[in-house]
Amino acid sequence: MYEIMIEDTFASAHRLLNYQGICENQHGHNWKVQVFVLGEKLDEAGILVDFKELNAALQNVLSEIDHKDLNSLEAFKNKSPSSELIAKFIFDSLKAMLIEVNKVSVWETEKSKATYWE
Repeated sequence: MYEIMIEDTFASAHRLLNYQGICENQHGHNWKVQVFVLGEKLDEAGILVDFKELNAALQNVLSEIDHKDLNSLEAFKNKSPSSELIAKFIFDSLKAMLIEVNKVSVWETEKSKATYWE
């Protein structure tokens, strides 16, 4: 098996719904995102997925949430835009672009991350 990973960042604000504590208030993060692709077969160039194409796809997704109030976006309407749901949003968005994603990790802080996979 082969696995590749790309990493990027975005900044956004959110507040957690149905939560008691300081994170129920509007606040922001500089999020780190890691996207993992897993596969058995390489193409004729010996590549699982072209890093350039995967990075472009991730940039397309992150442009929807970068420097935004996540609570105001349709994707998180009536949902708490937690790290877990942000990871799922990125995963689903890449999958809709026909990217065979294995998992997506979203780091809210240097010590806290959430990962989504199917």
